[in-house]
Amino acid sequence: MAQTERSGCPINLTLEELGDRWSLIVIRDLMFGNRRTFGRLLAESEEGIASNILADRLRRLTNSGLLTRAPDPAHRQKGVYSLTEAAIQLVPLLAMMGAWGRRFKQPSRDLSVRAELLEAGGPPLWEGFMAELRHLHLGAEKPARSVFAELQAAYEAAVAAGA
Repeated sequence: MAQTERSGCPINLTLEELGDRWSLIVIRDLMFGNRRTFGRLLAESEEGIASNILADRLRRLTNSGLLTRAPDPAHRQKGVYSLTEAAIQLVPLLAMMGAWGRRFKQPSRDLSVRAELLEAGGPPLWEGFMAELRHLHLGAEKPARSVFAELQAAYEAAVAAGA
């Protein structure tokens, strides 16, 4: 156990890695919004993350092995971030957090529709989504079903219905 960890409890270790205010939000935006660059993550943040906080979280998540950063082929000074397998394995956790938030908080319809679909689809849908994330971020074979497109279409329909 590293000296900076409070204990070897798996819940504690997970919270020490992901328990700050922004880390899971950054992972969520990469996962569900396919926001792969610093500029998109900053400009399209629903929560209004500050640029210095975003830079710090991207650095931390990369150093901890949850993200990778590769040079952007369109602009050498910029980077493209990808989820690692460890981050992709967070889909069930994020699905359950979304389900809890829908049940015990008062989320907006448009921002909770993906959580509703993930909860209803359960583990089979999560597995399909993780397979697609592996394709998008790790170069794995493209699955026949696009869960990402289904989630995005539901979100866009909810936004249009609310407008």
